[in-house]
Amino acid sequence: MSTYIRKLIAQGEHQQLDFKFEISDSKKIARTLAAFSNTDGGKLLVGVKDNGAIAGVRSEEEFYMVEAAARMYCRPPIEFATREWNIEGKTVLEIDIPKSNSGPYSAPDKDGKWMIYIRVHDQNLLANTVLLKVWQLQNRKKGITIRYTDKEKILLDYLDKNQEITLSKFRKIAGINRKVAEKVLADLITLQIIQMNITEKSVFYLIHPALTLETLNQQIKKQQ
Repeated sequence: MSTYIRKLIAQGEHQQLDFKFEISDSKKIARTLAAFSNTDGGKLLVGVKDNGAIAGVRSEEEFYMVEAAARMYCRPPIEFATREWNIEGKTVLEIDIPKSNSGPYSAPDKDGKWMIYIRVHDQNLLANTVLLKVWQLQNRKKGITIRYTDKEKILLDYLDKNQEITLSKFRKIAGINRKVAEKVLADLITLQIIQMNITEKSVFYLIHPALTLETLNQQIKKQQ
């Protein structure tokens, strides 16, 4: 059984795995739970240091702090599963958080404001407005339709010649306000024509890797 945990730890922290030496702040851990749920799901190993060293759970209270994080400091409350592993006399608590099918989930930031987080590599980052719009569109019961106007053409022509674009760059070359630009980007992401690349420092938009010229032409014809 210890082999399972050791293999997990050997992966290092990543988009679906986080280590916690100890749980001392339910609000802080709630951000990790929400981020996992809003992205691809994930596992939290309590009693493991950032460098992968097994320290063991220090107190039974840590489980209850995770439970408080999920029940009190995540909106809506997050369901999770736990398992305890004994490694060389030390207890590692495995918290398994599934990917949300109904989210998004929010958690309080450092100032107590409820925000929506996502998991990017080993970081919990704030979801931007475009992603929130995409989630809204994906949760709609009816499909979406867009008009292939100059705005969409300017964006796709730019991405045909350049690898990526930012929201501010799109606004500038298209001469449109932020709200309109966000809607265009969200629509095209939902239709899988473009995709979003979120980093700790910025957000970029690029042509969806699965998109072919034939698929794009079909999408455009459907909207005309």
